[in-house]
Amino acid sequence: MSNINIAVIGGGYWGKNLIRNFNELQSLHTICDPCSAVLEKMSVAYPGVKLTEDFQDVLLDREVHAVVISSPAVLHYSLTKQAILAGKDVFVEKPLALNSDEGDELVKLAEEHKRVLMVGHLLQYHPAIHRLKKLINEGSLGKIQYIYSNRLNFGKIRKEENILWSFAPHDISVILSLINEMPVSASCTGANYLSPQIDDTTMSNLYFNNGVRAHIFVSWLHPFKEQKLVVIGDKQMAVFDDTLPWDKKLVLYPHKVVWINQAPQAEKAECEFVTLEQVEPLQEECRHFIDCVKHKKTPITDAKEGARVLKVLNAFQESLDNAGLKVDMNKKATNSNIHSTACVHPSSVVGSKTKIWHFTHVMPNTTIGHSCSFGQNCVVGPNVTVGDRVKVQNNISIYDGVEIEDDVFLGPSMVFTNVINPRSFVVRKEEFKKTVLKKGCSIGANATIVCGITIGEYAFVGAGSVVTRDVAPYSLVYGSPAKHRGWVSQRGNKLEFDENGYAIDAEDNSDYQLENGLVVAMEEENETVF
Repeated sequence: MSNINIAVIGGGYWGKNLIRNFNELQSLHTICDPCSAVLEKMSVAYPGVKLTEDFQDVLLDREVHAVVISSPAVLHYSLTKQAILAGKDVFVEKPLALNSDEGDELVKLAEEHKRVLMVGHLLQYHPAIHRLKKLINEGSLGKIQYIYSNRLNFGKIRKEENILWSFAPHDISVILSLINEMPVSASCTGANYLSPQIDDTTMSNLYFNNGVRAHIFVSWLHPFKEQKLVVIGDKQMAVFDDTLPWDKKLVLYPHKVVWINQAPQAEKAECEFVTLEQVEPLQEECRHFIDCVKHKKTPITDAKEGARVLKVLNAFQESLDNAGLKVDMNKKATNSNIHSTACVHPSSVVGSKTKIWHFTHVMPNTTIGHSCSFGQNCVVGPNVTVGDRVKVQNNISIYDGVEIEDDVFLGPSMVFTNVINPRSFVVRKEEFKKTVLKKGCSIGANATIVCGITIGEYAFVGAGSVVTRDVAPYSLVYGSPAKHRGWVSQRGNKLEFDENGYAIDAEDNSDYQLENGLVVAMEEENETVF
């Protein structure tokens, strides 16, 4: 393979930097972003590069050898999985996914399909970290005793993830590589000042079996930018400050502790600035990915490394959700997938392999099928029935009157209602309207489903839509109020029908027919995406 063609997914805050670097490395083939305004700017900056709003275009393009994913973290797992299954090598920005199970699945998937899967832990490609690793391996610092990292700034403030998930993955990755082992336990505390449930600052602690301790302080509410890593050895101390010029980024302090009359005393020494090669870490990271794809090499930050970082992040999050309680990293998994902060009423039934996360409340007489997933801050019931393999994202209330069939996806913060004309001072429990979500349908984030309607099989409701009437099977609707905009397959891909009313989903070669204004799957047992 003489040249590697890269498609970058996402041209926003960080994606534009990846686009620039892959273009400079003469590998940029396609830019994919759902925002037409972004693509319009890219068309001016990168003439001749293919542009598309549809991720499926990238997956179907045989000229694209690999994809680089710079989307919101909540999409990393889904987009990475689709890309691997489409036969593409993948470079996904941190984090690899949002939970360890998804991370482990991607590791296995990449191995099974013999795909390169690399995670964007940028600091691993910084010359200062390379030199620091060499100093540690050579014994120049002596026995490592303590490491701490500060990653502080004023912004960029996010609402889709907290500061821990936004800032800390890079530092976790570096600390694990410097110590070269996984921690035995972890703890984390934090606070939210701007948005409920979104921590703006956290302090995380790692405890290693060899006696090393580490902490990571991250915040986006800090008056100035600080990116500092300090490694304390019994021979020397090292400070990496990425905000300083290249000739001052990495400094060694050969300070010593001497014992006089059985009392320790600090003995300071002159610092030594370490000479570093002046290269852009991001370009080195991009070059490394191209090289790994070209020669089928294992990346420095491969999927297994990404999964280890994800395991630590999940432990930090568990501790954060439990007021800083120390989490045992070696604890064996139990049969229970219900988080300790969740509340499930004894009269309700929860199927096997169903996961219920933080602060979710399952009310009386509710039945939930097997292999479902409920995010944090959800309310389910009373008297609600949920099918098998249903995915319910964060901040969703499923009220009495809602019926959900198998394989349904509910996006973050989407809303159900159950009364047409609610008043706080009028009791209308006898007037609840039945709302039915049929098998395989998907509801986008922040959409509102007005009660008393049916969403058809495998229908797709776009994010932010307000649905006021029944939605036909396989229909794509969006807007306020939501209107029919097209048709989708069982796998969620847009269908284009020929003059005879036939369409094929190229992802799985399933056939569909348009009859009397409705779509029918030619084969009843097409594989679903779950």
